[in-house]
Amino acid sequence: QLQLVESGGGLVQPGGSLRLSCVPSGFTLDYYAIAWFRQAPEKEREGVSCISGIDDTTYYRDSMKGRFTISRDNAKNTVYLQMNDLKPEDAAVYYCGTSGNTRCYGLETYQYDYWGQGTNVTVSS
Repeated sequence: QLQLVESGGGLVQPGGSLRLSCVPSGFTLDYYAIAWFRQAPEKEREGVSCISGIDDTTYYRDSMKGRFTISRDNAKNTVYLQMNDLKPEDAAVYYCGTSGNTRCYGLETYQYDYWGQGTNVTVSS
């Protein structure tokens, strides 16, 4: 069982930034593809970004490109999601997930089997 723990959420004003962290519990992230998803109230969970475990190739949902950056620090066993210029519509619970594979095969929820508990992001003035 692969377990993940997210942190870094909070309240931020529109235009502000947050950096979310995803840390594994009981395993190392080195060779796993890790994705970030988000789920706003009364909406389905949607994929945000994924980073490959082989060569750190990154993938983004089109609407996230330019404002969100996914990265990995293997020395810290952590995957990050840097979010800039946040908008009220970015408010959601953010989850990291993995399928246990090394490659990113997509940003659909059904492609991922292991999830963290999520971290809440609120964007409000």
